[in-house]
Amino acid sequence: MSAEEPQDDAPEEEENLRYFVRIGQTDLDGTKSVERSLSDMKGIGKRTARIVTDAAGVDRTATFGLLDEDEIDSVVDVVENFTDHAPEWMINRRDDFYSGETTHKTGSDLEEKRRHDINRMKMISSYKGVRHKRGQKVRGQRTKSTGRTEGTIGVNVEAIKEEQAAEEAAEGDE
Repeated sequence: MSAEEPQDDAPEEEENLRYFVRIGQTDLDGTKSVERSLSDMKGIGKRTARIVTDAAGVDRTATFGLLDEDEIDSVVDVVENFTDHAPEWMINRRDDFYSGETTHKTGSDLEEKRRHDINRMKMISSYKGVRHKRGQKVRGQRTKSTGRTEGTIGVNVEAIKEEQAAEEAAEGDE
């Protein structure tokens, strides 16, 4: 079979393929495998995606856009109720500061909660909050030699050569 000959199954699969699958407020790529497409979503990594596909009863190597509506709905249901299907240590919002609940945030909800947490640290002037305010490294990294945001401190050879050429030209004119 040559590459130019069309396969019998290809046109049929192309018609049923959904290029985007929407979960929450996130559009996932329907041309990738289920596990790979889920791991593109914020709050879901490789291990979490594997647990989601196992709990939903879906083949993780199947193309996400070719799944039936029921299978996609089961994946969406497992993602939205991930706390019921995963161990507690795997949940990303355990014992929330305000509500005290244990939930798993995904997508834009995760980004919003992260912003709220950073703003709360800034308001109470905790050590991490002060570091965030100053724009310095927060997690104990070295700052003596890395993370410099100002301009380069080294020697600019081109500028020195230009100055020397200008001086020589000035001396030659005299």
